[in-house]
Amino acid sequence: MTTRISLVRRGTAAVVVAALAAGCATAPAGPSVVVMPGPSKSFEEFQVDDTTCRQWALTQSGDPSATFNHNTAAGSVWGTLIGAGLGAAIGAAVGNPAAGAAIGAGAGLLGGAASGANAGSFAGASVQQRYDIAYQQCMFAKGNQIPGVVLRSSSRGFLAGPPPPPPPR
Repeated sequence: MTTRISLVRRGTAAVVVAALAAGCATAPAGPSVVVMPGPSKSFEEFQVDDTTCRQWALTQSGDPSATFNHNTAAGSVWGTLIGAGLGAAIGAAVGNPAAGAAIGAGAGLLGGAASGANAGSFAGASVQQRYDIAYQQCMFAKGNQIPGVVLRSSSRGFLAGPPPPPPPR
């Protein structure tokens, strides 16, 4: 009985830690990349573009807390199932499969929640990366400059590539 209470407490602690950590997964506060005004843009026009593109990038990047919560929950479920299965198998080998399953489920819940939370934090970094890419695309499309991107102009105008090959028969 003491083992079951201990496992319940551990499981509850893992869920509480995961819930608290989910509060750390926030939407990007802004871009982490540099964009400069286009050559013919005033600062006021640049500010309008910046505001528009920040909003657009936010809608394109996704919700980091939902991703974090999903990864943590999935890790907890899979960890509990795998732990219970392995614990039952080990418990059966020593003559007590029920206790082995309970201990394995508790250990699996803790390990799965930790693993899922870790995957969730990587997902948060991925959200910032998607935000930055969307922001740069929007700002570039509005005529602003991205440092390191060189535009080449041809004196002959647009050069089309060769036509695609015919379809196979």
